[in-house]
Amino acid sequence: MKVLVVGGGGREHAILWKLKQSPRVSKLYCAPGNGGISDIAECVSLSALDIEGIVGFSLKEKIDMVVVAPDDPLAAGMVDALEEAGVRAFGPRKNAAELESSKVFAKKLMKKYNIPTASYEVFEDSGTALDYVRTAKLPLVVKADGLALGKGVLICNTENEAADAVISIMEDRRFGDAGKRIVVEEFLEGPEVSVLAFTDGKTIIPMESSQDHKRACDNDEGPNTGGMGTFSPSRHYTGEIHDICMEKIFVPTINAMNNEGRPFKGVIFFGLILTEDGPKVLEYNARFGDPETQVVLPRLENDLLEVFEAVIDEKLDTIKLSWKNETAVCVVMASGGYPGNYEKGYEISGLDSVDEDIIVFHAGTKKENNKYFTNGGRVLGVTALAGNMEKAREKAYRAVSRICFRDAHYRKDIGIK
Repeated sequence: MKVLVVGGGGREHAILWKLKQSPRVSKLYCAPGNGGISDIAECVSLSALDIEGIVGFSLKEKIDMVVVAPDDPLAAGMVDALEEAGVRAFGPRKNAAELESSKVFAKKLMKKYNIPTASYEVFEDSGTALDYVRTAKLPLVVKADGLALGKGVLICNTENEAADAVISIMEDRRFGDAGKRIVVEEFLEGPEVSVLAFTDGKTIIPMESSQDHKRACDNDEGPNTGGMGTFSPSRHYTGEIHDICMEKIFVPTINAMNNEGRPFKGVIFFGLILTEDGPKVLEYNARFGDPETQVVLPRLENDLLEVFEAVIDEKLDTIKLSWKNETAVCVVMASGGYPGNYEKGYEISGLDSVDEDIIVFHAGTKKENNKYFTNGGRVLGVTALAGNMEKAREKAYRAVSRICFRDAHYRKDIGIK
């Protein structure tokens, strides 16, 4: 089979890496791809948002399956366009992807169907929002309604921080049109856990748990990022908690989407927080997480292509997922200055010196004359598997120490908390 993956980051590299292991995959393409992806797939010079171009390429090359991985093209309706052109596509249609593309929609859905989440208010003008946050209980969380590259959530500990967040999002348009509306919600306390789940709209099968590290610096300090590292499984996600999530969150979410006439087929990312009152939903994503995918897929023993096909054909009930009994740790190496301003184009050295069982997923790289260069904020995701967390961390950080590029920045505490 010929498979095209849309996107060009670490998540897409991990998906392609796993698909390449399928004996039924004859050719892999990626649009637009990156330096590391070019080693295992043919990169196509098309933007991940070029719906017309992706559809045209898929028809011309007789692509058997298109995997739409990022949030933006899903929200824009790429899967709808591919299906209408007769191309098999993995991912939710536009009306189902709204589970991620609008936090207001997601919060209203959870409230309507009694899915546990933080209490909240929605605001469409900054004046009313400012009046509210000046009297609200602190800390509180201010979220841009739309897509913001995983950075549109601001935790505010003081009245001034809350007011600044409202002004930054709604007036200064820090996240563009994503900030036309905001959600202000109560701050919940407890361990955070990420659970990705396959669903064909009828059956839902959660993957192994993971835990992301959003803040840029050690000890969860600094600004929010798209993710500075992750590990799997979570220490906190027990079998008992899994059963509660299935009963009160996972299955109810699928049923709610069906009831709303928005059947969801693809991967749902459940961002959970384990509070004293039980697990609650912090956020939904309508696709594989990044960098969660980089620790979850290396532990998956199934043929990923077969799972994708079962989702598309609504036969997920025939699949049983199998997992390696190992811990995976991914350390993200980022450009200095990320998530703010940073420079690109620095040569990356040491990639050929890491141990053979280390997986280096490329996120923001380009390849020229057989050399790799930085080309984004998050540059590499260095992933190691071992029998326990301590050994996995040791392996991952040993590999990180051998990789060099100018102004490289990474957290040194991934897997400790």
